[in-house]
Amino acid sequence: MTIAAAPFTTQTANLDELNRKFETAHPRDILAWTAENIPTGLVQTSAFNVDDMVITHILYSELKYPSPVIFLDTLHHFPQTLELVARAKEIYNLDLKIYKTPDVDTREAFTAKYGEALWDQDIAKFHQVTKIEPLQRGLDELATVAWLTGRRRDQAVTRANMPIFELDSQGRLKVNPLATWTRKETWVYVAEHGVIYNPLHDQGYPSVGDEPITTPVAEGEDERAGRWRGTGKTECGIHI
Repeated sequence: MTIAAAPFTTQTANLDELNRKFETAHPRDILAWTAENIPTGLVQTSAFNVDDMVITHILYSELKYPSPVIFLDTLHHFPQTLELVARAKEIYNLDLKIYKTPDVDTREAFTAKYGEALWDQDIAKFHQVTKIEPLQRGLDELATVAWLTGRRRDQAVTRANMPIFELDSQGRLKVNPLATWTRKETWVYVAEHGVIYNPLHDQGYPSVGDEPITTPVAEGEDERAGRWRGTGKTECGIHI
């Protein structure tokens, strides 16, 4: 008699073993394993940067796994980002879940509630109300067991030792399927599979965040050097 394997849980997961097993795996294989072992409660978080789009394409076009996709509408995105969100929703028929700061729907309303240029006055508070709180609310409402990110180790020195599989502060599984890929590998996949992406990537913005605090990146700089330039920040707080 064959004994069925015990269902996967974050409490019993051997992350060291998983990370060793998938260190040289293609992101498709990492995503396939995750979807198979976590059939419910798997969510993609996406800023609709190019790496996020690769994950969405693999999930929706290759694996036919329509995972919910959380997008944080900070009310301060570039128009090109919002246009990409709308286009991706149509092309992939995304199960898109949009979360934002409660009780405000425009930049003007945001300014009226939090003051002029909150990102200059208190960058930590700006990220708390536009990203950290909405994300945690979204993950909770979707009963998230595991969530997918588009982070790569070569994006910044702060991500150089990032594992593929880890646990977040709430004990959820956090999966970084592109962790071992380089920027070049991402763009090769985009070219080979015709993945849509933000046109700002072709205009000196390898990483696109909020419009008031994202600048172009010069040759030789870290990919994320244009995010929060001059503030000393390397992360918004979501991944800390």
